[in-house]
Amino acid sequence: MLYQVLVYIHVMSAVLSIGPFFVLIPLVRQLYKVQAEVQAAYLSIFTFLVRLVKHAGHVLVASGILLILKGPWSWTASWIVMTVLVMASSVFFLARAFSPTLKKWNEPDSDKKKLADKLHQSVWIYILLLMLMLWFMVAKPIMW
Repeated sequence: MLYQVLVYIHVMSAVLSIGPFFVLIPLVRQLYKVQAEVQAAYLSIFTFLVRLVKHAGHVLVASGILLILKGPWSWTASWIVMTVLVMASSVFFLARAFSPTLKKWNEPDSDKKKLADKLHQSVWIYILLLMLMLWFMVAKPIMW
């Protein structure tokens, strides 16, 4: 029973780690086109969702560790090693992709279109990293 609960928590945290970024795609495309008040609201949503994703990622990692400890998988399984490697790169990417760009947004001479394009690109890169990790966890490919 505990293992099934952990799987459920792990899957739900994966959904919360990936899903919010699909909401950000249309939001970011409109970000530089709207009035300042709407931009502030969009940026607030963006910041909230990035924070939500980070916290869901913490639950995802913790539940994943518990699943490995309680389940039939070894830390040396190729799909686990690859997931951890991609996860490490995504954590580094997440830390550098959004916050610095969002901080530049309110600078008086900032090119809002360029910053919105950078955010849009970062959202897609992060989605691809998350989808790669999801593929490793679902398909469990044996690579070595």
